Amino acid sequence: MAILPALARRLAASAAMSLLVALAAFTVAAGGAGAPAMAQQPQPQPDQGPANRLFVQAMQMIRQADNTYDIAEESRFLKEADRLLNEIVVKYPDSALAVQLVTNQFVGDFDFFEFRSRIRSLVCNEPMTSLCFLHRVAEMLPPVETPITAARWDWLSLAVAYNTIGDTARSKEIIAPFVSAVRRGAASDGAGQDLFVARALALMGQSQLALDITRQIPECSTRIYNLADIAKAAAWRGDMALAGQLAEEAKVYATARNCSWELGLVAQTLLRAGKEGAARTLFLNTVETQFSKFRETKTDCCPPELAVAAAELGDTNLALGLLRTVQDENPWTIPAVLGRIARRSDASVALSYAEQVQDLDIRGEALAELIEAALKRGDPTSANELMKRLTRLVDESAGRRPGLLAQKAKAEKVMYGDDRWRKSFQGSLNAADRASNFVRRDIGAPLLAALVRIETGLPMLD
Repeated sequence: MAILPALARRLAASAAMSLLVALAAFTVAAGGAGAPAMAQQPQPQPDQGPANRLFVQAMQMIRQADNTYDIAEESRFLKEADRLLNEIVVKYPDSALAVQLVTNQFVGDFDFFEFRSRIRSLVCNEPMTSLCFLHRVAEMLPPVETPITAARWDWLSLAVAYNTIGDTARSKEIIAPFVSAVRRGAASDGAGQDLFVARALALMGQSQLALDITRQIPECSTRIYNLADIAKAAAWRGDMALAGQLAEEAKVYATARNCSWELGLVAQTLLRAGKEGAARTLFLNTVETQFSKFRETKTDCCPPELAVAAAELGDTNLALGLLRTVQDENPWTIPAVLGRIARRSDASVALSYAEQVQDLDIRGEALAELIEAALKRGDPTSANELMKRLTRLVDESAGRRPGLLAQKAKAEKVMYGDDRWRKSFQGSLNAADRASNFVRRDIGAPLLAALVRIETGLPMLD
C-alpha cells in the first residue's frame, strides 16, 4: 500500500527537477540573447561533500539496524541515523540532500518519509506505553487531505492526546496545519465554523488563541459551543475567573443574537462557573420556550444539550424525558445524562435506564460513567457490582468490540488506580486492528477520548 504514495513523491520530485532544468535552459537562452557573455558569471556551488558524508554514515547505521536481532541495538542505530539526517538539514541547508529530505523526496531508493514513520514506531518497543497506544491509533486514522477544508476531530484528538502525555512537539506538528487553515479562512464552511480547532486548542491550554479564533465566528451554535468548551477547560485547570468571564460572555452573546437551544449550553457553563441561580433561571426559561415551539410546530422537541443541562441541574425526571426524545439521533447523550444523574444519587434510576440500552458500546460507556459516579458518591460496593456487569458485557462480546474494551480500561483506571487498564486498552487496539476498515475509520476518536480520560480523569469534551 505504501507504493502509491512513494511513487507519487518520486514523480513529484522528477517533475520538479524537469521544471528546474527547463527554467535553467530558458535562463541560459535569455542570457545568450540579450546580455554579453562576460556578464554571465558562474555562481559558486555549495560544497556537497560534508552533507554526502553524513548521508552515507546514516545509511550505514540503517543497514546495521536492519541486520541486528537486538531490539535495543536496532533502536540505537536508527536514532543515530535520524540524528545524522537531521544534521544534514540543520548544518547544510543549501545542499541538494537537505532539499530532498525536507521535501520528502527519494534519495536513490531511500524514502525519508517512510524512515520517519519507522522512527516514530520505535515507541512500540515498549508496547504497553501510552506513546505506543497513540502511535497505533494514529496508524488507524484516515490521512488528512490537503489543503485542509474539513473537520477532522480524530486528528485534533490525537494532537490533544499527545499534548496530554507530554509530547508537545508532536502535538504542535499535528495541529499547526489546522490552525494555519483557519487563519487563512480555508477551513470554514458557509456558517463560519472553525472545525473544532479552537476547542482542541482550549484542551491544550491555548485559551487565548482559542478565543481569538472563536470571537471571529458570527454563528450562534459554534460560537457558544466554543465559549462553553473553553470555559470548561479553564475550570478543569482551576481558572474559575476565566470560566466565569466566559460564561457571562456566552450569555450576553446568546441574548444579543437571539440564540435558542444554545442557551442550554450557556446554562451548563454558568453552573460550572458556580452561578447556579442564574443557570437554573435561564435553563427553565429555555425549556419553556422549546416546549412552546414544539407545541406550535409539531417538529422535534428539544436539543440534546438541554437533556444534559437538566441532569446537571438535578432534575432527573425532566432529564430522562428529554433523553428519550433525543437519544436515537444523539446516542452520546445517554452516558452523559446517566452519569450526571448517578452522581446526584439517583443511581438506581440511571442503572435501570442503562440496562435497557440496546447498543452495547453505548451501554458499556454508560456503565463506565456509573462506576465513576458510584466512586465519587463514596459507594465502592455499587462500583464493584457495576464493574462485574461491564466485565460480563466485554466477555460476552469475546473481545471483538474495541470501543467496549476501551470503556472497560477507563473504568479500571478509576476503579483500581493502577496500570491494569493497559491490558484492556491494548486489547481494544488489537480488536480494532482485526476489525473492518469501516470500524477502524471511526474508532480512532473514541479510543483517544478514552485514553485522555484515563490519563487526566477528565473527558475530551462530552
